[in-house]
Amino acid sequence: MSSWRQQGNLWQLRPSRPQALVEFIGGSYLAATPQVSYRRLLEDLAQLNLAVHAWAYVPGFDHQSQARQAWTELREARRRLVERSGYLPPSLRLGHSLGCKLLLLAPDGGRSSKSLVALSFNNFAADRSIPLLGDLAPRLGVETEFSPSPRETLRLISRHYLQPSNLVVRFGRDDLDQSDELIEALRQRPEDASEFLQLPGDHLTPASAGLRRSVLGDWADDPKRVTAMRRLTTTIRDQALL
Repeated sequence: MSSWRQQGNLWQLRPSRPQALVEFIGGSYLAATPQVSYRRLLEDLAQLNLAVHAWAYVPGFDHQSQARQAWTELREARRRLVERSGYLPPSLRLGHSLGCKLLLLAPDGGRSSKSLVALSFNNFAADRSIPLLGDLAPRLGVETEFSPSPRETLRLISRHYLQPSNLVVRFGRDDLDQSDELIEALRQRPEDASEFLQLPGDHLTPASAGLRRSVLGDWADDPKRVTAMRRLTTTIRDQALL
């Protein structure tokens, strides 16, 4: 398997002749080091002969701006992959938690990919995502909210997101998941072909195995989580190759 390479904010795995390209954005502060916190998920995808471009970032309040930055940098990395390999593999966008929102807000409306897989979609308001904010903002006399707000995000998805093919994945013990709201917004669009899938696990299922493996090694893997991760990566591979 190819080893990790970093180019700017992107961490990349590139098999010699990938069948497809996965463009990945993770959730919250896990996304600052996707090559560590999502290691098992992304390396397992590379083992299935999928190239991986994972965007690293620290969340801010302006999600629209970060979505634009991610889209620009992922597009440039895709161009370099074409120059290197001589062909353009089909691309799939993969998000976890907040990363789903950033991919759904991409300036191209999802048109440059063949599908989106949204894991544990999360669209909370700032005071829910940052608990101290709800106490501090009134005292400081300021109102602070993500841009776009949760309500505006869903409105933008229903009116401006153009990709018909989406797989929305919820994990059974995920108390932070808001996939129902996402599915409702997606299905308001004409010709929507979005599908819903529930898998065993929790909000950190896509990331926790990578964290545990990086710190403790392969022996620390829980067999149930390994099985869940294998099912997840196979599902993503199948969606990429549809």
